[in-house]
Amino acid sequence: MRPINGMTQLAGIIGDPLDHTLSPAMHNAAYEAMGLNWVYVPLHVLEERDLPRVLSAIRALPFVGVNVTMPYKQAMVGLCDEVAEIALLAGAVNTIQCVDGRLIGYNTDGRGLLEALSTEAGFDPAGRDVALVGAGGAAAGALVALALGRARRIVVVNRDESRARFLVERVRERLSSADLVALPFGAEAEEVVRGADLVVNGTPLGMSPNDPSPVPAAWLRSGQVVADMVYRAQPTSLVCAARDAGAVALDGFGMLVCQGATAIDIWHGDADVRAPRDVMRAAAAEVLGRET
Repeated sequence: MRPINGMTQLAGIIGDPLDHTLSPAMHNAAYEAMGLNWVYVPLHVLEERDLPRVLSAIRALPFVGVNVTMPYKQAMVGLCDEVAEIALLAGAVNTIQCVDGRLIGYNTDGRGLLEALSTEAGFDPAGRDVALVGAGGAAAGALVALALGRARRIVVVNRDESRARFLVERVRERLSSADLVALPFGAEAEEVVRGADLVVNGTPLGMSPNDPSPVPAAWLRSGQVVADMVYRAQPTSLVCAARDAGAVALDGFGMLVCQGATAIDIWHGDADVRAPRDVMRAAAAEVLGRET
């Protein structure tokens, strides 16, 4: 690791809890590979009411930027000086760039998902049908990215249909050309999932080893791509069910790496320099205890 000195710049991650975050390992490995005199640290914030004070300190210190994870992504939208359009659409900020004391909010989750789909499954959403399960912050980021990626139709399936409808209507206000639909779980949702080219899990189901699949295994089929935004050392129930059905299945590990790499690309600011995804993936996999 490069020595820390008086010229070292800071980056980090804000959230609660942060006990098992992979971000410090993969970011610091990338900085080393890129020859950057940066260091990435966890910034454990216990209460949302403390965020303004934390951000004031970040403005004053030599931070290039910070990432934001649960449960503060939504709160950050109102705390940044400027928020990129994609983050506004998603209603969540997961990456903040520090520029001359100003905080600029971005959402790199959706871009991370699209990059992972392309590199791991060779999948382009343009002109394709998508079933998106969930209506929270992760699902919102995925919905915006897939809509901007010109998916033909995106159906948001959620047990609480009102939440799915609220999300769809909010995004449709700004992306009026997108064909977006909200549905509760049921027979119609089953038909949509079976017919979809891409099925995405945007719920937290799968984070615990005992969690069931958010989508019944019988709804999945061969020829689909199934993307679980949850990642663990071992495959989630959804990933296992999708593979058993003959689908191409990926979990959220690749998305994690790609969204983190995109954050570095934003902070670095040189379009000709990209964060080393392979280095970040290897570092995160070593901590998680899984093969790359």
